[in-house]
Amino acid sequence: MAAKVEPFWKRKTLAQLDKEEWESLCDGCGLCCLQKLEDEEDGSVYYTRIACRLLDLQSCRCTDYSNRRASVPDCIELSVRDAAEFKWLPPTCAYRLVGEGKDLPLWHYLVCGDREQVHAERISQAGRMLAEGSVPEQEWEAHLIFRAG
Repeated sequence: MAAKVEPFWKRKTLAQLDKEEWESLCDGCGLCCLQKLEDEEDGSVYYTRIACRLLDLQSCRCTDYSNRRASVPDCIELSVRDAAEFKWLPPTCAYRLVGEGKDLPLWHYLVCGDREQVHAERISQAGRMLAEGSVPEQEWEAHLIFRAG
């Protein structure tokens, strides 16, 4: 009987992941691509349902992932060197979970094998987001959906 090998996210730290493993952690929820507001008094980060202009509102995927920083200069690129600051990510985010030494949720496609499960479980905002240009920035506060942390 062969020994069971633990999945990479259980046996490796974020710093030990190769590029393919790193990218595979993304569950495709698109939540990190939603516009966020920060409370200036306590630093809390609040997510809105307003999507980055590059985010496809149905699939929750970036429409120009490889060139996103050229189109959206303030796009935050997740990297292992910033892992200690991942508390602004949603509590369901695999990067945050693995960084905190936790397991992936059952709906994550690396666990269940189904990339659509993140949408079926309503973790993503697929079909419930608003296009960035459709809401004036001064009205974003009216579209808050949750507080990170």
